[in-house]
This record gives sequence, C-alpha cells and structure tokens, in this order.
Amino acid sequence: GALLALSKPPGLPILGRPGDLSLDALLPALRRRLGLTADLHVVKAPAREYSGLVLLSSCYHTTKKLQQFFTSARQRGQYPATYRAITVGVPAEVEGEICTGLCWQQQGDRAMVVPVPAPGRRSLARKDVKITLTRYQVLSAVGGSALLQLQPRTAFPEQLQVHLTLLLCPALGDHEHSSHVGRVLGVPFFLTPETAPTRTQVLDKELLSQLGLSPRQLHHLPLYIHLQELVLP
Repeated sequence: GALLALSKPPGLPILGRPGDLSLDALLPALRRRLGLTADLHVVKAPAREYSGLVLLSSCYHTTKKLQQFFTSARQRGQYPATYRAITVGVPAEVEGEICTGLCWQQQGDRAMVVPVPAPGRRSLARKDVKITLTRYQVLSAVGGSALLQLQPRTAFPEQLQVHLTLLLCPALGDHEHSSHVGRVLGVPFFLTPETAPTRTQVLDKELLSQLGLSPRQLHHLPLYIHLQELVLP
C-alpha cells in the first residue's frame, strides 16, 4: 500500500542542510525511480549514527497515524522499536532495564547528553531532565563482546549509547560516550562526562585483530547500533 521500508547505512542523516546528502534529499529521486505519483514522507527512521530500518509512506494520513501509534504505544508501556547492538564488554546480567534521567549539558564548546541518576522535581517539571528507560537482553557473548537486543520505552537523543555506558558496555564504534567507561585492573567503572573528555574509542589488541583494524583506523569505525524491527498496528 502506502508503506515502503528500506535499510539505512550508518552516518546518513535524516535531514540536512540544502545541498547536503541526507535521506530527505534522496526521497524525490527514490519516488521517481519507483514510479510513485505521491511524495514520500519519513514515518520512522534511526538516528544519523545508527543503521537499520527506515519506514516511508506516500500517504500523509498514514504517516501521521503511524507516528501517533508509536508515541501512544510507548505511553502505554509497549516497546514498538527493537534495536540490536554490539558492545565492548558483556553486561553482568543477561537481561534487565536501564532507567535514568537524561539531559543536555554544555561541555566546553559543545553540548552532549549526560545521565542524571537522581533528578529533582523542579528539573523534571521544567522538562530540563527526562526520565528514560530501555529494556535489554544479551543474545550472544563471545570473548569480551556481546550482541544485545535493546527496546527503548522512551525517545531521547543518544539514549541507547548513554544507557549502554551505564551498563559499562559501550557500543562498538561509540566515539562519543565510550570514554565514560574506565578500567582498573580489568574492572570497568563509570566516569562522569566532566572527568572523561570525548575521544576515539579505545579497543584492546585482540578485538582490533578480529576486526582487522589498526589503531589509526579506529576513528573510521561506525556505530554498531541497528534498528532491527518496528511493530505496526
């Protein structure tokens, strides 16, 4: 019918400035190639850094109906979106939930998302902080890495990356938040964003060898978080 699904590579933004490469800029060419008469709209798509399922619609009414469904499903306690992630480190528990406040915080000349474990009532009322929740399950673990299923109950920028660092298992290719997980004698612990500046993710020699990468190539490593499945009404 009106729906079209495709798979997005990591690094492709949904929206961009005029002249920049983005999913939105590609939609007219895609419509012409498929011979569609109506314009395509983005119903649901993963963030720029993520890969995975993009849901498009050629009917404005269908687009709005589905977007409202995703919002109301989360409010009802359901999990309409399922992600997969490869992590550096294996969670202590095979399944569970991560629940924390998140907010934007200025760090030098840039803003980043940081956890707020015990937000005050005023910050919640002002919506400076949002309570976020993600359900996770370990699907597989080999050596020091794991394949996780992630189901966010809430929607906040970079929520999955921050929640994985709170599990002390940052996503592979996360050059934004992985520096917040430190190690002493092999034991991981959480570092506050103020004490751990952002840097290219550091991997051990064994994992680098398995990936076929040199330390100099690490900054090219994409983020291994993938939108795997969407539930439709």
